[in-house]
Amino acid sequence: MSSKIQDQLLKLREELHQHNHQYYVLDNPVISDYDFDKKLKDLELLEKANPQFFDANSPTQRVGGAVTKKFETLTHKNRMYSLDNSYSKEDLLDWEKRILKIVEAPIEYTCELKYDGASINISYEKGLLTKAVTRGDGFQGDDVTANIKTIKTLPLQLQGDFLESFEIRGEIILPLDGFQKMNEDRLAAGEEMYANPRNTASGSLKLQDSREVANRPLDCLLYQVVVDKTNYKSHAELLNAARNAGFKVPKTMLVAANIEEVLQFIADWDVKRHQLPYETDGVVIKVNSLRQQEELGYTAKAPRWAMAYKFKTEQQSTVLKEITYQVGRTGAITPVANLMPVQLGGTTVKRASLHNADQILKLDIRLGDTVYVEKGGEIIPKIVGVDLSKRPQLSQETTYTSQCPECATVLVRKKGDAKHYCPNEYGCPPQITGRIQHFISRKAMDIDGLGGETIDLLRKEGLIQTYADLYELKAEQLVPLERMADKSAWNIVEGIENSKKIPFEKVLFAIGIRFVGETVAKKLAKHFKSMDALMSANFEALIQVDEIGDKIAESMVAFSNDVWNMQLVDRLKSYGVQLELSKAVLENQSDKLEGLVFVVSGVFEKMSRNELKKAIEDNGGKVSSSISKKTNYVIAGENMGPSKLEKATKLEITLLTEEEFLELL
Repeated sequence: MSSKIQDQLLKLREELHQHNHQYYVLDNPVISDYDFDKKLKDLELLEKANPQFFDANSPTQRVGGAVTKKFETLTHKNRMYSLDNSYSKEDLLDWEKRILKIVEAPIEYTCELKYDGASINISYEKGLLTKAVTRGDGFQGDDVTANIKTIKTLPLQLQGDFLESFEIRGEIILPLDGFQKMNEDRLAAGEEMYANPRNTASGSLKLQDSREVANRPLDCLLYQVVVDKTNYKSHAELLNAARNAGFKVPKTMLVAANIEEVLQFIADWDVKRHQLPYETDGVVIKVNSLRQQEELGYTAKAPRWAMAYKFKTEQQSTVLKEITYQVGRTGAITPVANLMPVQLGGTTVKRASLHNADQILKLDIRLGDTVYVEKGGEIIPKIVGVDLSKRPQLSQETTYTSQCPECATVLVRKKGDAKHYCPNEYGCPPQITGRIQHFISRKAMDIDGLGGETIDLLRKEGLIQTYADLYELKAEQLVPLERMADKSAWNIVEGIENSKKIPFEKVLFAIGIRFVGETVAKKLAKHFKSMDALMSANFEALIQVDEIGDKIAESMVAFSNDVWNMQLVDRLKSYGVQLELSKAVLENQSDKLEGLVFVVSGVFEKMSRNELKKAIEDNGGKVSSSISKKTNYVIAGENMGPSKLEKATKLEITLLTEEEFLELL
């Protein structure tokens, strides 16, 4: 009997998965809504009566129900890179020239519309959806699996044979009709309307109640399959197979034989995009061959084999009412234009960055001017010009402020620097707050419960003046503060205590040394292995480190020689903050490959390309994406790019198999 019920459940689930796909993805329903709802109800009753056969990917789970109080942060198996942007035909032709220097073979491209939503990375194992993680910072994101499962266009179970284990990436978007309906409902309920589809889609992924997500008309458009090994030869072939497996892959994709066809696709869609049911802000062009993609590799930020072409941004005119000045955590001063509100790209724009004094002088921007505003890269509003015909008769040239707007300290501007700075590093309130905010941020010490307002409140109450002061906070000091409950206070203290486990490279980034970003912090931590060794290093020792230039070295030396900074670091050490690489990390590292440059190409049996690259870097070697005279070894796997093989042979560079590399280690 049990077996019969299980078979009945499996059959009903499979049937409803198929109907879901027909209705939401193919827009071709084969049964009525009434019949679908009746079958779904039958399945719900059957599952309720037989809980031993629960299936997390059942069609009944799409209605939501899970409540997530805190979204777990997960590290991406494969980094989610950003895309380089282009804005003209010349940009694309330059990109093609750079590619041809590496590939030296005919190139086919794919053209896909760039949808404006929230990026997502979804994992599948044996045909079932197992995990969905937001893009985050590209290295790690939030687990939003329960919310993603409510999106009806996304398959919970795949059709036919596809790949055994893979990740698929896409954009969670809100169709324009659905967005309009949501705003109409909010207006009728007397609630504030949502600003734009993109932000609403992104915000939906972080709602705590998945039932609320299920009620939103979200859609999921897929654009990239990430897999270690595959028999598919091209990006387009892989996406077409994904479509056949049940994914909603837009049919607007084109395979272009050359860059002229790419440009024609862009010209066509720059006109047709306004007829789409979704917002799109450009076209993504990719090298179609997976082998050529592997050969081209990545820069520190983006794949060399892909480029985003951004459509010309929307522009509006409005009046400049006032120029104010903001102080960043490094003391950098940013002038801000306060504008008469204007609608731009679906949002109300009231402020825009003026960047620096040179920009104000270049555009001759004055109070009362009618200015042209557009969204740079469709995100940050900026002023791009002035309508001189509407300039008030008595207008006066703008005089850039000479004092810090927060502490009245006289500003400084170093030769060759575009920005003015407030030198009152340890007494200027926004710099104090900004440095502490940076310290506690997710990419740094990741301390829960603390936000900008709380940090500012703690500073004003005299409880903290530096990030080191955080480690002396007690819950009883926090409870009396405004809007602070017992539980919140204990959560903050617990979060600060937990941050003592954060690894050294993140602590180094958190400290906030000028020009020492995430990537630089990792390189310095790996090379010097402790804060003591790093702060003892002179300029010459620092510039010997791969990719560390004069500016970074000078900044690091200046930081290390400052008595205040020495005291801060000593205090962090006394509180138990990690200021050296852990034993576990050190045990997996060596200098065996010091000074050697490797190129990894092809498909491997025992390790993935990412694992090979990590092994090289962990043992002191450097990974390069292209072969040159500086290359010492090429680790050659199956299907190695022919142009790389030819170049390695020509330059007489040693080829290693995977086994030979492991023996070398």
